[in-house]
Amino acid sequence: MFEFFKEEAKVIQDRDPAIKSPMEVILYPSYRAIVYYRLSHRLYKKQHYFLARAVSQFATRRTGIEIHPGATIGKGLFIDHGAGVVIGETTIIGDNVTLFQGVTLGGNGKEKGKRHPTIEDNVMISAGAKVLGSFTVGRNSKIGAGSVVLQEVPPYSTVVGVPGHVVKRKDTRVPYEEMDHIHMPDIVMNDIEELTKRIEMLEKQLAEKEKGETKA
Repeated sequence: MFEFFKEEAKVIQDRDPAIKSPMEVILYPSYRAIVYYRLSHRLYKKQHYFLARAVSQFATRRTGIEIHPGATIGKGLFIDHGAGVVIGETTIIGDNVTLFQGVTLGGNGKEKGKRHPTIEDNVMISAGAKVLGSFTVGRNSKIGAGSVVLQEVPPYSTVVGVPGHVVKRKDTRVPYEEMDHIHMPDIVMNDIEELTKRIEMLEKQLAEKEKGETKA
């Protein structure tokens, strides 16, 4: 148990530069939420459902992070500024995943059984993103802030937008330090720039055509 607490504390220390001393870790909602989750999940697996829910609801009130005790979470989950984070019952989260505030890993209201997403290793989901439905977000992927993801995400992908679209893919592993949740591609601006170039080209062609007709 001591080793578990030590491992969870190290995850936060390694990923949050704001920490000035190891003791600060115990004040973090992420740390307390994960500790409460591990306890409630153990109760849930032993079919003590009421007690499991009681622990998880207590943790929600104390931390602002709601993790259903039935969720399956690997090692190294880091929830940064976790207010408003929701993790559904059938969610599966791999190792070294990072979630920011306001993230929802939920269902779409139409499915039964496995109705929440599977998040593979080394995924980063930025602030306010919603991942809804029973599908997989592939390893080493990034979900942009405010995105609404409703379908499968291949490994090594960057997803932005509402609904979410894959705008970038890499065939090499993405180290954690490269997971930049700020400098995401702007798909709307990219489309505007492409349209602007197209209009300029058409105007140039039209002007050349009119010039030729005038000479004729």
